[in-house]
Amino acid sequence: MNPLLEHRRVLVIAGPTASGKSDVAVRVAELAGGEIISADSRQMYRLATIGTAKPGSDLLGRVRHHFVDSHDLDQPLSAGEFGEEGRRVIEALFFRSLVPVVVGGSGLYLRSLIDGFFTGDSADPGMRDVLLRKLEQEGLATLFGELARVDPGTAGRIDRNNPRRVLRALEVFYSTGEPLSEIQKKRRIVVNFTSAWFGLEWETKELYRRIDERVGRMMEAGLVEEVRGLLSRGYDVGGRGNTLLATVGYAEAASHLRGEYGFEEMVELIKRNTRRYAKRQMTWFRKEKRIEWVPIHAEAESDAIAERIMRKFSAAVGR
Repeated sequence: MNPLLEHRRVLVIAGPTASGKSDVAVRVAELAGGEIISADSRQMYRLATIGTAKPGSDLLGRVRHHFVDSHDLDQPLSAGEFGEEGRRVIEALFFRSLVPVVVGGSGLYLRSLIDGFFTGDSADPGMRDVLLRKLEQEGLATLFGELARVDPGTAGRIDRNNPRRVLRALEVFYSTGEPLSEIQKKRRIVVNFTSAWFGLEWETKELYRRIDERVGRMMEAGLVEEVRGLLSRGYDVGGRGNTLLATVGYAEAASHLRGEYGFEEMVELIKRNTRRYAKRQMTWFRKEKRIEWVPIHAEAESDAIAERIMRKFSAAVGR
């Protein structure tokens, strides 16, 4: 039996977008003798590949990944549903004597999986971006009407003129698939494993440089054509019909294709909005006290970082 499995501990690698989590996680999984569970709110969807920065075929070929290209776009998986499905995968990995290595930048999905519950206190930066754009374009009254439709219980007890409360309640509903009023009635789910969390920490300036470079690679890989293809299939990219495709990258590309702005402006908007998203991710992660941050300064350090994480994980399991 793998000695790392003795205490049924899950290894979690977290960090903002473009922090190199995929490379580190694959090496960690190889060292640990495990498989990867992707806790990313977008990479699970087929056809949405370039804009979600899915791991390349080289990484996917080295270690099995769960929740990458696993669901269709018209079958959205909420954070709560992901948590339930992900815990079944964790149990299957333990049964096969494999270490579950969870990797992702979606804090809400990480917490749903590892803790088995969602209190409504957490935020999903990606969903918040979608709702903020909608607030700006359509106004608070429209959003409150939407809340009254999907969660009348919460709508009936909050101040309809408080945008923060309205946004939070809608954020919870669209992220979890459940009304906040119902979630607050539930008891916490008991999980039968422990976890060790590690985060990849870049200097902000360097992280933003990496984001800009990755956006450039997305353009070269054909993000605009990917969005054009999704539009041709009837997906409501950048609109209210599909919240995934209203997220950073897809929303701007869709607006460009509608003639709202040119190519260069689209690229700069994606870079800016991705940097803002990363900043909100880090704000969320800083509140997660379980994370042990591991400084990283260059892509070439990925293997060394993976080995360092494994030493720390092994020591934690031994305690």
